[in-house]
Amino acid sequence: MSSLAKAISVAMLFGAVGQAAAADSATTVATRALGVIRNNPVPTRLSASDAFATRDVIVDRDGTEHVRFSRTYAGLPVIGGDLVVHSKAGVLKRTSITQAKPLNLSTTPVITAAAAIATAGKAWAAAYDVAPTSRLVVHARTATPKLAHDVLYVGAAKDGTPIRMHFYVDAVTGAIIDKTNAIKTGTLPGTGYPTGNTPPPPSFVPAVGPGYSLFAGNVTLNTQFNNTRRIYELKDSTRGNTSITDMGNGYRTNGTLVVDADNRWGNGALTDRVSTAVDAAYGFSKTWDFYKNAFNRNGIRNDGVGAFGAVHYRIGYANAFWNDDCFCMSFGDGDGTTVRPLVSIDIVGHEVSHGVTASTADLIYNSESGGLNEATSDIFGTMIEFYANNAKQPPNYVIGEQIFTTPAWNKFIRTMFKPHLDGISPDCLPSATTPSNGITLGNFKAMDVHYSSGVANHFFYLLAEGAVVPADYAAGTPANLGPSDLVCNGNVGLAGIGRDKAMQIWYRALTVYFTSNTTYPDARVATMNAAGDLYGVGSAEQLAVDATWNAVYMP
Repeated sequence: MSSLAKAISVAMLFGAVGQAAAADSATTVATRALGVIRNNPVPTRLSASDAFATRDVIVDRDGTEHVRFSRTYAGLPVIGGDLVVHSKAGVLKRTSITQAKPLNLSTTPVITAAAAIATAGKAWAAAYDVAPTSRLVVHARTATPKLAHDVLYVGAAKDGTPIRMHFYVDAVTGAIIDKTNAIKTGTLPGTGYPTGNTPPPPSFVPAVGPGYSLFAGNVTLNTQFNNTRRIYELKDSTRGNTSITDMGNGYRTNGTLVVDADNRWGNGALTDRVSTAVDAAYGFSKTWDFYKNAFNRNGIRNDGVGAFGAVHYRIGYANAFWNDDCFCMSFGDGDGTTVRPLVSIDIVGHEVSHGVTASTADLIYNSESGGLNEATSDIFGTMIEFYANNAKQPPNYVIGEQIFTTPAWNKFIRTMFKPHLDGISPDCLPSATTPSNGITLGNFKAMDVHYSSGVANHFFYLLAEGAVVPADYAAGTPANLGPSDLVCNGNVGLAGIGRDKAMQIWYRALTVYFTSNTTYPDARVATMNAAGDLYGVGSAEQLAVDATWNAVYMP
C-alpha cells in the first residue's frame, strides 16, 4: 500500500444519514469522501501520515454529502484536525476545517511524560482524585501544529463540580500550550450478584403516570412497571430508555433509579425529593421530542439511545452539568437559600444539548469554540422551552430565571437579547481596535466560555426576533432598554426571520459546518452557508444572517 493510500485508511464509526433517504449506504458515502480527500490534498490539509475515522454522515435531498472525520497523524490523535468534507458525486464543493496546514513534524518527544505531568501539576496545584495520565497527541489548534503530551488531571472545583482538565504540554519545549476542561465523571456501580445463579432478566410493561413537579406544574410521565421487582420505575421506553436516578446527595456513583409504588410521582414541593425528578424527566422528554420533531434527530446521538439524569447531586450544589463519559447529566439541589434545584426546562435542555454538540461538531470547551458550545446549549435550551410552551414556564430568552427563590428582572443565569445585563458578558464581538463593553478582543478570546457565549446568543435572538426589546425589559421597566441597546451598529430596524428558521440555520451550521475549533468568524461563514443551503443563496434569510452578524460585531 502506498503512503498516500495509507493516509486515507479509515475506521468506520458511522452516524446516521441525514435529511433525505440516500440510495448509497453510509459506508459507501464515507468511502467516496475519502476519495475526495485523496484527490484534494490542499483544502483537506492531507499529509502522508494522516488517517481518518468517520464520525458522521449527512446526505441532503439534492445528493450533497457531508462527511465528518476525525484525524490521526502517525497514529496520534490530532487535536483540532477534524474536518467535514462537503461533496456531490465525488466532487469537492468545500471543506469545513481549521487546521492551518498539512502536518509535518517528528513524533518523538524530547520531554518525557513524567516531566509533562509534573509541569501540568504545577498549573493544577490542587488535590486530584486519581493519578494523572498522559498520552502523545498532535496539537493543531494554532497556526503551528506541535507534538504535545495530553496530560489529564481529575478532581473537583470548590463547589463540587467535577473537573477533567486536559493540559497540552509541548513535547519539545515543555511549555503548556493549551488546556481544556471536559466534564466527564462517574462510572456505573457494580450490578453483579456475589453468589448463586444470575436471576432471569426483568420484565417491563410501559406505563403512564401523573407527575407533580417543582416548576412545570402537573405533567404526564412515561414510566414502566418492573414485573420482577413489582414496582414502577422512572424510565421512559418510548424515548430510548431515558431514566432518572437519585444521587442521594452524593457524587461518586450514578445514583439509584427513582421508583414509586403507585405510579404517582412527587408532590409539587421540596418535601418529596421525587418532585425534582419529575422536572428532570419532563425536561428530558420535551428535549427528546423537540429534536425529533424539529430536526428528525432520534435522540442525543441520533442513535435512538436515551441518556439518564441524576438528581440530588451533592449537598448545597448550585449547578448542573452534562457528563459525556456516562452519557448523563447531574442536577444540584441549589444552595438552599437563593437558588432552588436546577431542573427548570431551559437548564435541562441546555445541558442535554451539550450531548448533541459532543456527538456532532464536538466544539472544544475553551476560547471561542467553547463560547459557541455554551451558546448552542443556550439556544436549543431556549427553543426547547418555546417548544414545550408550558404556561407554568412561559417561554422567553432569559436563561434559568425560575430557579431563583425570589424572582426579579435581574435574577437569571444569562439573557440572550442583552448579554451584558449580567455585568460581565460582552454584547458584541470586539474588533482588533474596538472593545465591547470594555472587553478587548484578546480578553474576549480568554474569557470563561459562559460569558463569551453571549455574542452568539445575541446573534440568535436578533436573527429570530429582530431589534425588538422583550416587554419585561422595555422602556419604563427597571431595565429600560430600547432597540438601540440591542444592536452594536445602530441598525434599530433590524428585522427577525422567526424562531423556526433561525434554529434550523443554527442546527445545520452545527451539524454540517462547525468543527471542533470553530471561531466566531468561522461561525459567521457556517451560518451563511447553512442559510444558503436551506433557503437559497441571496435569499432574504441569508441576507438576514449577514445583517445580524453585522449588528453584533464591533466596528
